[in-house]
Amino acid sequence: MSSLFEPLPFRTGLTAPNRVVLAPMTNLQSHEDGTLSEDERAWLLSRARGGFGTIMTCAAHVTTDGQGWPGELGVWSDAHVPALASLAGALRGEGAASIVQIFHAGLRADRAASGLEPWSADAGKSHRAATEDDLARVVTAFGDAAARVESAGFDGAEIHGAHGYLLTQFLSKTQNTRGDRWGGSLENRARLLRAVTREVRRRTSARFTVSLRLSPEDFGNAKGLDLDESLEVARWAADDGIDVLHLSLWRAFERTKEKPDAHALSLFRGSLPGDVRMLVAGSVWTRGEAESLLRLGADGVALGRAAIANPSWPLSARDEGWEPRRPPLTIDELVARGLSRRFAEYMRGWAGFVA
Repeated sequence: MSSLFEPLPFRTGLTAPNRVVLAPMTNLQSHEDGTLSEDERAWLLSRARGGFGTIMTCAAHVTTDGQGWPGELGVWSDAHVPALASLAGALRGEGAASIVQIFHAGLRADRAASGLEPWSADAGKSHRAATEDDLARVVTAFGDAAARVESAGFDGAEIHGAHGYLLTQFLSKTQNTRGDRWGGSLENRARLLRAVTREVRRRTSARFTVSLRLSPEDFGNAKGLDLDESLEVARWAADDGIDVLHLSLWRAFERTKEKPDAHALSLFRGSLPGDVRMLVAGSVWTRGEAESLLRLGADGVALGRAAIANPSWPLSARDEGWEPRRPPLTIDELVARGLSRRFAEYMRGWAGFVA
């Protein structure tokens, strides 16, 4: 049997039934108040039934001013817990491990959706610079959110430190030029991420799995990142108690820009304790591609677009000769694959995905 379909144990005691993960993906499917919708529930359950060993939710904002887009899942209020608890129980019933991704959009927050002024490390044309009160509040909010996720019955939470959202903005050498203890040196720029990680770990039990998603170097919205600094951040995060490092590479098979003779997986694997699991995401479509990433050092492979187009990818991929469905797909085809019509229409923003 392929190692892809072997159980994935975590040091927290959690064991996922296989090493295929549903990646966290923006989908606009939740209610305006942040509560989980039936559409979102159906989408996630369909992938659990399709054999994905670990189900990660879309990014869920931890404060109202951290909302990044309309229809975003929320985890900033106890009012969100009942629907989340129902989902956690249903995912457990399907045999899948479950993780909620928690985040704050920072300067990428949507003022039109939240009605609140965005903020980040530095001030800009459409956002203000963070105050000490903002930073203390958001650290507490991440801890509160993780505690809610655990109380709802999920197996873990993933701190979103990738893709140019708040925590990445503070890590960035170009987006964070503060002169106080939150900016300047890497130690200062990583202070917010480390405070969040420690608070999430403090507010949850030893049985609760804490993951951190990172963009390793400058790409897309993740600006001003340095590979060597990201390796140091990963080491610090391990010291602070993460159980999983999730690398978002976009193109998982390319070598790093800054060290073209090395792959990010081998670099980060060499920087982390052996019992910290590593997940990787980035344009993975076939079983062979996923298996090659395991050989490079990943413990699990997260699928995004491939999971959208192929609801039962893990079950289908047990057949070595199976080829996944690839884009373009029509809106009706996407709806038939478990997306709401709103989610399907959102996928038009991905070049070539929708016919």
